[in-house]
Amino acid sequence: MDIFKYGQEEMEYLKKRDKKLGAAIEKIGLIKRKITPDPFTAVISSVISQQISTKAAETVLNRLSKLLENITPENIAQKDLSEIKSCGMSERKARYITGIAEASLSGEVDFNSLDTLTDGEVIEKLSSLNGVGIWTAEMLLIFSLCRPDIVSYNDLAIRRGMMKLYGLKELSKEDFRKYRKRYSPYGSIASLYLWVLSVQ
Repeated sequence: MDIFKYGQEEMEYLKKRDKKLGAAIEKIGLIKRKITPDPFTAVISSVISQQISTKAAETVLNRLSKLLENITPENIAQKDLSEIKSCGMSERKARYITGIAEASLSGEVDFNSLDTLTDGEVIEKLSSLNGVGIWTAEMLLIFSLCRPDIVSYNDLAIRRGMMKLYGLKELSKEDFRKYRKRYSPYGSIASLYLWVLSVQ
C-alpha cells in the first residue's frame, strides 16, 4: 500500500511551532494515510466520492475498475455514458467522469505532468474541469502528488479539527490563515492530525 510519507523531522517541526498540535501529535503518533499515486485515477476517485459515504464510494469505484479493467482516459472514452452510470452513480457524475477523460485525451489537462506544476497551478488547472472544485484539487495535491503544505479551508473536517484543537466556537478565515501559516511548510502533515482530531 502506498502511503503519504513523513517522519520525525516534520513531527518535531510542528511540535515546536504549535504546542497544542504538538500534544496531539504525541498522543496520536505516526499516521499512515493511503495515497493514489496516479493523478488521473485520483481525480476520478474524488469525483465518485463527492457527497456519498466512503463505503458507497469504494463500491462504485470497484465496479468502475471492474468495468474498465484499468481506470484510464482511453478506457473511459470507449464506454457509453449508461455503462459508466450503471456502476452506481448519478448521470451528472458519469458526465463529469467522461468529461475529465476527454480533457485528458485532448491534452487540455496533462495528468502526467501535474507534478511539474506549482500547487496553485494544479488547483487552477484541475478546478477548470466540470465536477472538480478547489477542494478536490487540494485533496489530489495531498493524496496523489504528496505535496507537503496543503491545509484546505474548504474541508469541513479540517476546520472542525482546528476548532477542537484550539477550543474555538467558530473559526474566522483570518484565524485559519494564521494557523495555516504556523504549520508551513508542513501543512499537509498538520492536516492529517486535524482530520483525526475532527472525529475524536
